[in-house]
This record gives sequence, C-alpha cells and structure tokens, in this order.
Amino acid sequence: MKVDVLLGLQWGDEGKGKIVDVLTPKYDIIARFQGGPNAGHTLEFEGIKHVLHTIPSGIFRDNVINLIGNGVVIDPVIFQGELEKLKPFHIDIASRLLISKKAHLILPTHRILDAASEAAKGKNKIGSTLKGIGPTYMDKTGRNGLRVGDIFLPSFKEKYKTLVKKHKSMLQRFDFEYNLDELEKPWFDAIEKLKELQAVDSELYINDALKSGKKILAEGAQGTMLDIDFGTYPFVTSSNTVTAGTCTGLGVAPTKIGDVVGIFKAYCTRVGSGPFPTELNDETGEKIRKEGFEFGATTGRPRRCGWIDLPQLKYAIMINGVTELNMMKADVLDNFETIKVCTHYLINGEKVEYFPYDVNDLEITPVYEEIKGWNCKTTDLTSFEDAPKELKDYVQYLEQKLETPITVVSVGPDRKQTLNNKH
Repeated sequence: MKVDVLLGLQWGDEGKGKIVDVLTPKYDIIARFQGGPNAGHTLEFEGIKHVLHTIPSGIFRDNVINLIGNGVVIDPVIFQGELEKLKPFHIDIASRLLISKKAHLILPTHRILDAASEAAKGKNKIGSTLKGIGPTYMDKTGRNGLRVGDIFLPSFKEKYKTLVKKHKSMLQRFDFEYNLDELEKPWFDAIEKLKELQAVDSELYINDALKSGKKILAEGAQGTMLDIDFGTYPFVTSSNTVTAGTCTGLGVAPTKIGDVVGIFKAYCTRVGSGPFPTELNDETGEKIRKEGFEFGATTGRPRRCGWIDLPQLKYAIMINGVTELNMMKADVLDNFETIKVCTHYLINGEKVEYFPYDVNDLEITPVYEEIKGWNCKTTDLTSFEDAPKELKDYVQYLEQKLETPITVVSVGPDRKQTLNNKH
C-alpha cells in the first residue's frame, strides 16, 4: 500500500477540507503532515458549517482514524477549543484521534514573539496569522522546542521554564507589552486535557498500517505557494506544504507516496502580504470576493482575488508530482459572461511561462486568454454530464494546458455539491 496525498496548489484556502471529507470513506486513516492552527479547513454538510484548524478533516466520519503527524505544531488551547466544538456531535474522540509524540507545542510565548516580531516589521510585515507558528518552527530547527511526548515527562515543567526564559530575553529586543500570566493558566489546563488523548510514535503507526494494507490519505495545510522552500519567500509559512512534506511530516519513505491530488480554485486568492501576479484591484476582484465569500476561515481577513494563473499552477503541479486535479468553487464564476486565464507573464517585454525566482521584485504583467463563461447557476448540479457546455469547455481547456486530468469539480460548499469527472 502507498500513502495518497491531498494538498493545495495555490496560496491556501483552496477547499482541501471539503475534499478530504468527501474522500474519507475510501480511507482508513487521515493524517495531517504539517502546519498548525494557522490552517482553516472548512467542511459543510447537513446544513452545518465546521472549521477545523489542527484536527484532520476526516474526524466526522465513522470508522476512520485521524492522525496529527510529527510535522504539525499544536497550540493546546486552540486544540482544546476545537474539541469543545465537536462535543455536540458525539464523536468518539478517544478512539478516532491520535497525536504524534514528536509534534511540537506552541507556547504562549511563541504567540507573543510572533505578534512582537510582526509589529516591529511595520509595513514590511509578512501577514502572519499571529498564532505562534513561525517562532515554534524556529525553536524546532534550533533544537529548543517542546514536543507532545515531553508533557508526560517529570521534567516537563523545567523544560517549559527554560524555553520561556529564552523567549523573555528575546522579547526584551522589542517595544511590546504582554501579560504572560493570563495566558499560562489556560495553556497548562489544556495540556492536562491533551494528556487524556492517545499520543503515539506516529511514524511506526503509519508504516505498520501500510504493511497491514490500510488505506491512508495525507492531508496538507496552507498551499504550495506558501511552502518555506518553494513558495513566494519570505511571504510564506514555516513548513513544507508540498508532497515532500508528507515524508518528513509523517515519517513515510518517498517510495511510499501514491496518488497526489492537487486542489485549486477556478480562480485565485491570497491572504496577507506577498506577490500575486493576477490580483484584481477592481470591481471584478470585488465581485469574485463577494460571490465566493472570500474571507479567511482562520483570520476573517478579506482575501485578495484574481484570475487563475497557469504559470503558477504548472509550477505547483511540477513540484508536487500531481497525478489528478480537483477544481473548487466553479459556482463562484456562475455570473460571469467571460472568464480570463493567465497563460504567461510579460517581464521586461519578454514572454515568460514559468514562475520566476525574484517574483517579489519584478514588474510582472499577466497575459490573458478570454474564455466564454457559462453564466448560469451550477449549485444544483448532481452530475458533471449535466453541466453547461461552457463549464465543460473550461475544464477541458485547463486539462489541456495543465496536462493533468481534473477528476472533481466542486459547485458549492456542501458534500453533495461535488461532481465527478473521472476519465
């Protein structure tokens, strides 16, 4: 058996949570491999909207194990809040949720450092969600971090105090007021709750599951263009959001990667600072934002909106080894007479069909082709065969340009609004 991977191909918010929820019945285990509570995975079914931040998106399905891998960073307080919101649904969390002992913990001082650092940057801020993600990954790579397995050790409090002392000395560099005492009590209360859950050696668990024939889906957070190595650096997250992150974030060998499902919107969005070649700062961009309810699931910030960007998508497909595509939010374009597709860029008068290294500093002019819109309601569709010709043409056009099959087209947030386009 191999681990299938599902991840975002743009700047996050592509709709990964919904597709994981739809696909979960085909799998025995759903495993998150990176990121933290800066992620916001939205699921909608039976008239109820759910937003998950740390817990894998398969949690609502019976008989499926949800694993938080070693590559994830966990804020115990936010995590506890997620668990509280799940209580009305009577989910057997104890048997359905596992946490890697090697997953790192976000401390209150990590959040303070994040806020202080971002405030100090002023207009050069990177658009952090202020959840303490960056400082936590910095401690991880700096070999100072605290991990879930540490909370069971007699020396845990001492380890915590040592790390906090380091953070306090770092905070002296900033003109930033904070009150650590009011953050620590709920954090330690949440640690006690965390102790009640199953903590496992996740890399052993995953590989034993593969040997025994279990079907596993690895769930990514954020998007490819926010990857620490391959994204629009420095306006990125602090982890590897790409397929390779599955290997390091779960302890899976590269030879054990199976299908790679790439999720993208029928247009493009971005939250926070950083380059966005096809951004629309006009009425069209505002219309996409309004039609798509484009506001961050984690932060509530309005998302920047623009047309789909093929050089960017080709880059993401290449980096991830994508085997099939899922197109989300096709219904958002229901009221457009024409749809534009960025086929290449003009940089210093030269035609460019790839995503350049110095995208932050270049004057990029996107070049568009116009596609006829379907200009009709698609949210009630139950079969792709019944879709308007123009929507089918748009899908076929993208498949040809991206040289990858689009196997799912989403026409709404609900589970049922998912059209299969298997070839």
